[in-house]
Amino acid sequence: MRRLLLTSFCALALGACQSGSSHRSSLPEQPQLDVPAGAQSVNIAAGPETVRAALVSSAQERGTVVIQDEPNMVVLERPMTGENPTLDAEFGPSDNGQRVIRIRVRFTGAPCQTLAVQDLAVINNVRTALEQSFVLPGNPNTLQSLQGLKSRAEQNSTCPPVS
Repeated sequence: MRRLLLTSFCALALGACQSGSSHRSSLPEQPQLDVPAGAQSVNIAAGPETVRAALVSSAQERGTVVIQDEPNMVVLERPMTGENPTLDAEFGPSDNGQRVIRIRVRFTGAPCQTLAVQDLAVINNVRTALEQSFVLPGNPNTLQSLQGLKSRAEQNSTCPPVS
């Protein structure tokens, strides 16, 4: 009987050690991300929380409006003021509301490895019944912005940098 109790106790103790929580299991479930055509992505040596915090603080410093702030996604808007004949010719006029550039950054990963995906859209007549959205392809300027996010997040991280 003692041998059976001792064996049972040892098995329970060993099972408890093996199923102990790891750092990975303490993270919330991370979504899978796709990188649609026209979007840009970068790998960041920081956790998703650090990336989100860096993105939100940078936007606030620049006066960019954060319209959505979630654990794995931040959506920003930059108003386009004044006449813009080029955008009018490409996307039509925004004559019943404001025109904005909407920047959506989604991110997922582990404590020292986060994938960030950025996509952009021009929104005519934002928040009106006539709102129209047009996807914009990434360009060198928007990639530079994403690289800036990478640098800022990695500065606030204790992880070794990713190239």
